[in-house]
Amino acid sequence: MDCFCSNYKSCSTQAAQPYGLSLWFGTALIAVGVMVNVSAGWQHSRLIRELDRGETQHSRSSTQAVAIAFFLALVGLAMATYLISVRNSADSQSLSGKETFVTASTDNGIIDTPSNHSVDETVEKFKNVLRDKGITLFALVDHSGEAERAGMKMPPTKLLIFGNPKGGTPVMLAAPSIAIDLPLKVLIWEDKLGKVWMSYNSPEYLQKRHAVPDDLVKNIAVAGMLVQAVAK
Repeated sequence: MDCFCSNYKSCSTQAAQPYGLSLWFGTALIAVGVMVNVSAGWQHSRLIRELDRGETQHSRSSTQAVAIAFFLALVGLAMATYLISVRNSADSQSLSGKETFVTASTDNGIIDTPSNHSVDETVEKFKNVLRDKGITLFALVDHSGEAERAGMKMPPTKLLIFGNPKGGTPVMLAAPSIAIDLPLKVLIWEDKLGKVWMSYNSPEYLQKRHAVPDDLVKNIAVAGMLVQAVAK
């Protein structure tokens, strides 16, 4: 039976984002803005002094001021266009790099992976994957069905118990207590919002709980492989 072990440890790593041209554009705009403000203040003070002296003739051309204003407007527009294009490019790259499924891991060792199908459809897909991989389905526990027969209601909830003695026996020989968690299990359930999830114990959790040797972790990582195959 083909097995593999994936690293499901939750982590938050942020990639460093280069500032690019936006840093230089922003710095240049600030510097130019400061100079323009200083120049405008000086020109205003000079004009007030001229008016106080009774000099009503003002022959200086405003062409330079208008040109500077237009120039700053063009630079600002170019800066805005550049930032929008960079952001759109980053968003598209982020979306394209996402996987077709998202796995959420909690500190209780349970990994939850969403399904885009109903509980029954997800169960059937899971059973098909088990059959294709040659893995035995030992039991299918219909918790919600049993609750209904007892006169109670609960969202669709089904537990699949599966495995292969060739993969599980060496693990139990090396770490006998893991027999309490074997065969492997996947819970397929619907939450209060109608979202369907596939939940299972992470291999790291099982390894730490039962001191499973590193070379046998791959034997208990099958649940993650199957869940990912169903989630595609």
